Amino acid sequence: MGFVSNDFWHDAVNKATTDLFTFGYRHVVKPHMVFSIPPDEAHERMIAFCRTTGRIAPLMWLLSEMLDYTDPVLETTVMGIDFTNPLGLSAGLDKNCDMATVLDHAGFGFETIGSTTSRPCDGNERPWFHRLPEYDSMLVHVGLANDGSAAVIDRAERAWAESRGMQISVSIARTNDDKVGDLDEGIEDYRISLERAANRTAMVEVNISCPNTRAGEPFCDPDNLDRLFDVLDGVDRRQPTMVKMPFDLPWPRFRELLEVLTEHDVQGVTLANLRKDREGIAVPREWLGGLSGSPTYRRGNELIRRTYREFGDRLTVAGVGGVFTPAQAYEKIRCGASLVMFISSLMYRGPQQITVLKRGLAELLRRDGFDAVSQAVGIDA
Repeated sequence: MGFVSNDFWHDAVNKATTDLFTFGYRHVVKPHMVFSIPPDEAHERMIAFCRTTGRIAPLMWLLSEMLDYTDPVLETTVMGIDFTNPLGLSAGLDKNCDMATVLDHAGFGFETIGSTTSRPCDGNERPWFHRLPEYDSMLVHVGLANDGSAAVIDRAERAWAESRGMQISVSIARTNDDKVGDLDEGIEDYRISLERAANRTAMVEVNISCPNTRAGEPFCDPDNLDRLFDVLDGVDRRQPTMVKMPFDLPWPRFRELLEVLTEHDVQGVTLANLRKDREGIAVPREWLGGLSGSPTYRRGNELIRRTYREFGDRLTVAGVGGVFTPAQAYEKIRCGASLVMFISSLMYRGPQQITVLKRGLAELLRRDGFDAVSQAVGIDA
């Protein structure tokens, strides 16, 4: 199959339909169908919509023909895995693997499903989400609600097998329920899910940094993290392992965690999770959760830059947080991210955002004389 960028008519159709989707989402869907209802309800409707439409093959074919922009400059190989493009959905939205077919046909390079836990989990009390449109942010307090890793990983494996080209990662975390025990219980919780995920997806992500759980973040302590991976190293798996890192730690402590990871069977890090610090953000005190989107952008880029500078020869970096424009995705790459993830811009800008980001990124890479994404990684670190 040829690249859209090399086919004049297909490229023209892709541009036109992307503009049409952008206009429709901004002026019709977002104000009248999404932002007119509470965010928890909008989230549930979106998941149900993706679950239903993903079963309609002609509709998925039409979606890929209209929105899936492909370009050889976007292709990249990271940790031995081939990606059609470096842009993907971060963990936290598609917790139960309901969106994979739609995302695949829309042209995502990869998706991170979950986070999922060893036991099914109801998550925290609602509301789970609060919109902060003036900051291009969401306040997230879901608390790892999911169907449990036995069910979710089965779905993820099927989605990967049926994918047109999108790679699938699954994020695992510690169950957030009243059975939470000591540190050993938490380690066993991770081990169970990693055993289930072993060799069944392209990648696996170990989430040690969910800020919205009753157990807190005990594995953001270097000694505890070392204990966790002493056990996880014993799980036989061939796919690369990423670790989703905390956002708010000072660099010396963050660096200690990275040093620990380099001693274990870990190939990369996802930078970073939700922001807990609300300084400079006007948020009602009674609203619970961590900040996503634009408030994480600058600090996230600094973490990427420092991590790449000191650990780039040992750890691959995936950058997440505050990506709303192609220039912002490109900046994360130039800071040192080989892969770039987003969620909030999908909510605020619409489903065509993946196409906007891909087309714009390809233009920026060519403008600066790069023939491949990999050539730009870390150029500003």
